[in-house]
Amino acid sequence: MSLANRYSAGEHRFGMVIDIDKCTGCGGCTVACMSENNVGVLYDETDKIRSITWMRVYQVDNGKPFPETQVAFFPRPCLHCEGSHGHHTPCVSVCPATATDYDPQTGIVSQIPTRCIGCRYCVGACPYHARYFNWFDTPWPAGLERPLNPAVAPRMRGVVEKCTFCYHRYQRAKNKAFLGGGKVEEMDYQTACTEACPSGAITFGDLKNPNHKVAQLAQSPECFRLLERLGTNNKVYYRTTREWVRRLADNYLKDEKPGQVAAS
Repeated sequence: MSLANRYSAGEHRFGMVIDIDKCTGCGGCTVACMSENNVGVLYDETDKIRSITWMRVYQVDNGKPFPETQVAFFPRPCLHCEGSHGHHTPCVSVCPATATDYDPQTGIVSQIPTRCIGCRYCVGACPYHARYFNWFDTPWPAGLERPLNPAVAPRMRGVVEKCTFCYHRYQRAKNKAFLGGGKVEEMDYQTACTEACPSGAITFGDLKNPNHKVAQLAQSPECFRLLERLGTNNKVYYRTTREWVRRLADNYLKDEKPGQVAAS
């Protein structure tokens, strides 16, 4: 299925292609995301159940002993699902306070902390574990509040937060384009993780614009999406030439023969 037919009507569908074969697991995307979006560091970061990382990097391997061992890294932001019927995403569908919403013009799933009542239904509904609950007020030691990004409001205790594809950057790019009488170009709106990746593993852009690099890469037969059988129709694609990595992503159907992979 072509990208034009994969998503519902709307001007844009912003998304990513992450090349797993290029990713070194350095964590630069994670640090850039935290700095850009005012994600603080808790007093005990060893408690990974309560720590917050909008862009989390997972390490996987092929399960074989040395010297046949192979390792790969999965950077995982919010995958900004769309669902098979437009904007029925797992998280938006269960939120009783409309604290999360789907933008039909951009395909971005937003998060509004001031509406959130902390019920965590969305956390349980997300199949990608991309949502985090704020168990504590983020400590900002004296002086560390100065480098906070004024375009992103810090979240309070008791609410859920997640990756927003740096939506504030899109708003800034739209304002600049409006004042200049033009339109938002591909490089005018890029996420912090995309810019920070030293190996160029992350490509961001409009999946519905055939001129954008991300739309061209997503059409590759080497690309796939996580848990594609769930029908979340998310907008983060992964690319690899290694078959075992695709299998770990659950990118196959039950009636397939071993070694086959479902077409994306």
